[in-house]
Amino acid sequence: MANLADMTDTPTVAVRGEVVREVEPELAQLTVTIAARDKDREHTLRRLAERAEALGGLLDRYAEVIDRRETGRVSVYPEVKRSGERVRAYVGSISTTVTFSDFTQLGEVVMVLADQDQTSVFGPSWSLRPDSPTYGEARRAAIDDALGRAREYADALGSRIVRLVELTDSGLSGDRGPQPMAFGMRAAGGPQQPQLELDPQRQTVYAAVEARFAISEPTVLG
Repeated sequence: MANLADMTDTPTVAVRGEVVREVEPELAQLTVTIAARDKDREHTLRRLAERAEALGGLLDRYAEVIDRRETGRVSVYPEVKRSGERVRAYVGSISTTVTFSDFTQLGEVVMVLADQDQTSVFGPSWSLRPDSPTYGEARRAAIDDALGRAREYADALGSRIVRLVELTDSGLSGDRGPQPMAFGMRAAGGPQQPQLELDPQRQTVYAAVEARFAISEPTVLG
């Protein structure tokens, strides 16, 4: 929508520039949760530590495709019976977020993780890097769109753009991808591991600006 206004006797045209682009994701994120449960607290803690160490060693094998890994939520708590405070078992879990910048082995990693004892995998969640050049390109494209629209309106009025009066960033957004899939796990040591092919979901990037340009005196009215 264009808006023609008179500011200090200088005619202006106000326009909105927008752009929507679909691009390939740059990152994929998995959340891996290991768990342990036993009637004995020490056994629970020991199993949890052993599984955490095993997970770390497994992820080390794929270090070249992992951008970063971060330990998130850690919990250890007693599971009590419905009545009273008698402890039925001790439960522990550790969640690790693993971010991949190379997707060539992502399907393999998911299946290997899914094959570990008492391990749950959620993901992948696709995204762009926060500092992705795609965002800057979208902003520039939105400005180009606004400038192009302003020129069209100015031409229709028999005038030309003189200068930029105001530019406002109306927003920038990026698709964070689909809801992650949850993989139910079983104990390790099963039959030959199946193959899993994952297709990265393209990300939608939207940028918009609002701009006001001063234009020369229109020669066409109506």
